[in-house]
Amino acid sequence: MQGAHSDFGSFVRAAHRAGRLVVQPRMGFSDPAQMRRGLAATKGADATTVGTLTIDAYTRVGDTAAVDEALRRGTGINGFPIVNYGAHTTRDMLDGIHGPDFPVQVRHGSAKPFDIFAATVRAGLSASEGGPVSYCLPYGRTPLDQSVREWDRSTLFLAQLRGMGVDPHLETFGGCMLGQLCPPSLLVAISALEALFFYRHGIRSISVSYAQQTHFGQDIEAVAALRALCAELLPAATWHVVIYTYMGVYPTTDGGSYRLLGQAAQLAAATGSERIIVKTVAESRRIPTIEENIEALEHATRAATAFPGGARPGNSTDSQVYAEAHALVAAVLDLHDDVGQALILAFKRGLLDVPYCVHPDNMGRTRSYIDDTGRLRWATTGELPIGHLVESSGNRRVTSGELLGALSYVSHKFDTEAMEKPLPTKGSTSLR
Repeated sequence: MQGAHSDFGSFVRAAHRAGRLVVQPRMGFSDPAQMRRGLAATKGADATTVGTLTIDAYTRVGDTAAVDEALRRGTGINGFPIVNYGAHTTRDMLDGIHGPDFPVQVRHGSAKPFDIFAATVRAGLSASEGGPVSYCLPYGRTPLDQSVREWDRSTLFLAQLRGMGVDPHLETFGGCMLGQLCPPSLLVAISALEALFFYRHGIRSISVSYAQQTHFGQDIEAVAALRALCAELLPAATWHVVIYTYMGVYPTTDGGSYRLLGQAAQLAAATGSERIIVKTVAESRRIPTIEENIEALEHATRAATAFPGGARPGNSTDSQVYAEAHALVAAVLDLHDDVGQALILAFKRGLLDVPYCVHPDNMGRTRSYIDDTGRLRWATTGELPIGHLVESSGNRRVTSGELLGALSYVSHKFDTEAMEKPLPTKGSTSLR
């Protein structure tokens, strides 16, 4: 298996032991030559990096005919069509770039990832991401039970590589549900449950995601809670934490964008997180260029390095976030010995319920709001098993005006700060 010696998880762990944060772009181009240039630039950045092959939207839903038509017409697509290109094209594109000093992860967004995983393995890669919940509920109308079956099959397929001397890596996307307005305890719970799903299917190299939300202190509590839960659930796995730069409505100014990215990097430093997925100044406007991606990688590295006090990792069980997340995980695992079936049952009964998610398999009885301090809290808990933990039993009406304000809260906050106190230079780490 060409390239199998490139172990994604081991690379990240080694960088962390050396005191370096691994930074990663969200990058995908349909043209192999452009994709190669992007990976080469990422590898050559003034940062400790791993590469990304982000898959196009047609491939995510299995529409290979649409990919063929777009490639024939030369109209372009919004990612790398790894299934249609086949192993030879992808191997040639990676040749001389991918290796032990620069592992590459395939990122896709698919509720049915088997063909993507198969193409990934044929191309000599062994790292991907997603999850049966997080790549189902936000992205379409695929039934959750079908997504679980597909992820059963796909994860077991990838786990077979361990018998060939390869340690495949999977990253949960559960810590990023809907991008925004999902209270941290639910993000932590779903991320931990998807990690356990991978673990029970034979994956031993895992990363758990958490997306930056609305309050720095609350995010620190959330990452500590995620670490504590994973320490309990994944005793024989090697795992690390990956921070996602804010996934919701992004600032429109360069200054606001850099401030938000810098704070995400500071969150990684404050929590001892091993890796971060960056966003660029172009996020609110268009697909970023290769150069903008490199600027983001290097800015995040400078911001994390400059953070006062350095890394302070911890697995804290002494927080509201942990109490809620632990209750959610425990309730789900009580439903069934099979984690996939437990997840299906949990959503049917409302024990897991994502605010503002319109997927048919999501009960839709929960709501969230941002309080006066900027913390993201439960307004309505529905059937979640945390009513006894939430102030006022989680019964607060959220108006349409409040919802609109919450959706733009982060972008408005960071754009306003950027206008009131402009950064001295482009990409400066003077964020506070």
